[in-house]
Amino acid sequence: MAASDELCWEHFPHEADMGVRGFGASKAQAFEQAARAMTAVVTDLCTVDSREPVKIECEAPDDEMLLVDWLNQLIFEMATRKFLFGRFEVHFDGSRLHGTAWGEPVNAEKHQPAVEIKGATYTALRVVQENGQWVAQCVVDV
Repeated sequence: MAASDELCWEHFPHEADMGVRGFGASKAQAFEQAARAMTAVVTDLCTVDSREPVKIECEAPDDEMLLVDWLNQLIFEMATRKFLFGRFEVHFDGSRLHGTAWGEPVNAEKHQPAVEIKGATYTALRVVQENGQWVAQCVVDV
């Protein structure tokens, strides 16, 4: 588990795939940390320079669907731009998410990517507030 100012993320095993879970004092922070957990499936987060911003916008009828849309938008941007993201910022406007991801182009030597993430799934999907902390999680297909 990684921690930074009480924000953290973790992975959890799920058959051949990988679960990603973000924690935060707010729902936005939990979404940001879930995105960090997803990047950490691919590479060591410490190797990613967060220098180029990419805007992400999505909308969904509930928080769970919004988490899947957010992560899938990031996966799309990673695949089409050949990027890795290391820093994230999320804001909500009702059922709409406004996000920014900062990253850099993939450098195989520097980042040594372990896997390619194909998509975020509805498996083990949860966005809840429990014990005063938000949790955002799902399984990503690798």
